[in-house]
Amino acid sequence: MSHLSERPEKPVVGVSMPHESAHLHVTGAALYTDDLVHRTKDVLHAYPVQVMKAHGRITALRTEPALAVPGVVRVLTGADVPGVNDAGMKHDEPLFPDEVMFHGHAVAWVLGETLEAARLGASAVEVELEELPSLVTLREAIAADSFHGARPLMETGDIDAGFADSEHVFTGEFQFSGQEHFYLETHAALAQIDENGQVFIQSSTQHPSETQEIVSHVLGVPAHEVTVQCLRMGGGFGGKEMQPHGFAAIAALGAKLTGRPVRFRFNRTQDLTMSGKRHGFHATWKIGFDGEGRIQALDATLTADGGWSLDLSEPVLARALCHIDNTYWIPHVRVAGRVAKTHTVSNTAFRGFGGPQGMLVIEDILGRCAPRLGLDPMELRERNFYRPGQGQTTPYGQPVTQADRISTVWHQVRNEAAVDDRKREIAAFNEAHPHTKRAIAITGIKFGISFNLTAFNQGGALVLIYKDGSVLINHGGTEMGQGLHTKMMQVAATTLGIPLHRVRLAPTRTDKVPNTSATAASAGTDLNGGAIKNACEQLRERLLQVAATQLGAAASDVRVVDGVARALGSDEELPWDDLVRTAYFQRVQLSAAGYYRTEGLHWDAKSFRGSPFKYFAHGAAATEVEVDGFTGAYRIRRVDIVHDVGDSLSPLIDIGQVEGGFVQGAGWLTLEDLRWDTGDGPHRGRLLTQAASTYKLPSFSEMPEEFHVTLLENATEEGAVYGSKAVGEPPLMLAFSVREALRQAAAAFGPADVSVDLASPATPEAVYWAVEAARGNDARGSGPHTEAPALSHA
Repeated sequence: MSHLSERPEKPVVGVSMPHESAHLHVTGAALYTDDLVHRTKDVLHAYPVQVMKAHGRITALRTEPALAVPGVVRVLTGADVPGVNDAGMKHDEPLFPDEVMFHGHAVAWVLGETLEAARLGASAVEVELEELPSLVTLREAIAADSFHGARPLMETGDIDAGFADSEHVFTGEFQFSGQEHFYLETHAALAQIDENGQVFIQSSTQHPSETQEIVSHVLGVPAHEVTVQCLRMGGGFGGKEMQPHGFAAIAALGAKLTGRPVRFRFNRTQDLTMSGKRHGFHATWKIGFDGEGRIQALDATLTADGGWSLDLSEPVLARALCHIDNTYWIPHVRVAGRVAKTHTVSNTAFRGFGGPQGMLVIEDILGRCAPRLGLDPMELRERNFYRPGQGQTTPYGQPVTQADRISTVWHQVRNEAAVDDRKREIAAFNEAHPHTKRAIAITGIKFGISFNLTAFNQGGALVLIYKDGSVLINHGGTEMGQGLHTKMMQVAATTLGIPLHRVRLAPTRTDKVPNTSATAASAGTDLNGGAIKNACEQLRERLLQVAATQLGAAASDVRVVDGVARALGSDEELPWDDLVRTAYFQRVQLSAAGYYRTEGLHWDAKSFRGSPFKYFAHGAAATEVEVDGFTGAYRIRRVDIVHDVGDSLSPLIDIGQVEGGFVQGAGWLTLEDLRWDTGDGPHRGRLLTQAASTYKLPSFSEMPEEFHVTLLENATEEGAVYGSKAVGEPPLMLAFSVREALRQAAAAFGPADVSVDLASPATPEAVYWAVEAARGNDARGSGPHTEAPALSHA
């Protein structure tokens, strides 16, 4: 076993415990960014001046009327920026734009003594606009050849030979929607200036170092004059990886110009209309199968809706291409990718980061093709799994080293959920109920863990031991409710050999751990856990030398367990507090900076080849649904999941992440329906679903009536911190099983082996049209609101 993954005697990792801030969350005592406003004196409030047109050139901006509003202190415009007027890393996102690029784009910001004064001031600003043509939908952008960014191409094998060897060839098209993050805490920042002019920003950000970088270039100051702290976030899901930077820069600019603290926080409607979403995608595809139903070739084009600026669209698209194979071996592949430029908000990271979109394409293809091949969908999927011992690689050239886990989790969930017995029960139920149908589906996942950009795969930490034996840890990861801090405390306690209550964690801030990567890509535990373990090992080695002298033994024979140092073969003990105190008086350094970099990664973005991922996370889910044939309404009767998290660092946290990820994935695939005004009227480009009243989120009524989650046992991951695996993103894709079960239930209203197209999200309306298609009432196989035309047999 590797040194990184090996666990010592009586580890604190692996023990189920609640989230370290759970009691603060449920009692309301937990502080979030905007709560700090009430503890800060003389705060100004920032409010955006939005232009409610999809596209246009600003011809006049008059701020004088706002300054006449009582309580308005200043109006910020592009003329106030001392550095670079840009909020993005690609320099395509002007902080104060001259051209409005989406409905609700902010062109100026008003600072007021109160939020109401700032709001009234913003409404008084006069903006004149020369309206320009707009592209609101993905199809409009494709038709207009409106694209930006890189156009990756992933190829392996001989695509023409693959199709020539295929007995069955199908073609099709699939468009599916994005998703709103809908974190409980909207975007927020609070900026202050000290007596030396240095900027201190509290920000709800997943990437404090990049927030620091953007603020420093907007202000035109070096990074060491800007400190960013993230206390905690009320959810992030990727929506706070890139997009908080410009908002923090507005607060910082206001504070720099006025000398007063400036607070910014969106209300829910502003957050929905001004921040980016999960990328919607359009896919065209052609797939070939042999006579046994094994995939021979796949040729596809994936188009991501990037919105008005690039943001993270290029790496999102790259990850989509890297995951189009999911759990399936495809010998001949050609997949092209492109990013559409539309006049909507700039779409951004969202849990899974393109992986779900790529995987959804292949799962939709198999769900549609299985009936045409005369195969049960479960059987078709199983036949195409990566197989152990075959030397198979992904379409981008990475070996699939744990192919056995694909079938292991699949068969375990199939057995534990008694799928075969239940399929017989479902068949009997469907025979007896002409207007209600049930179905059960299993889908699996193979999700790569690491940032595609190799440089991001590094983490840092700072660990301090005080004279009384208490320990304070700092690391570069941010807490958004996912339990990262809990795991990091467990890692520190385990490595030092002390009880968990001796460890405390400080808020994430850039003056403690510099140059950090975003808490994203499910890599937060791997990177920061590795760094904390490294720092604690440095401290432990120093303390073992001290203990060895005190115990009269060799340092290699000393162990610290439960806060007590002992030498092997001796009953003599040295308590932790005494050990630390002795070390201090011997002038032994009691602080250490830790560092970790993920080894074994390489990636060539131009050739789209390499091994960008440290390992793959695996899982499988079986979902049973029931559909009403009159309305398309449905309920999730039961869900069974087996998920691979390696050796869990914190099982209670991990099970919660699996449950939450699954439900969020089900929301994306079945409920959450983003709609824009696509007409030619005055409100073209306006987001229509801009509140919880119109944007449907999963609630108690959508929860599975039975929900069983099992973590795969004996699954140590060599080369990862204490043998664990990432858990943040992969479970979201387990929700494919919900969509596939809905497809099969809709098909059950028609003749045997009918192929049903199903829109995404599969809302009750979409399911109704799928039911109607199965009944033969619509030969095209789709309703008026679905953009999933029937596949053709070539």
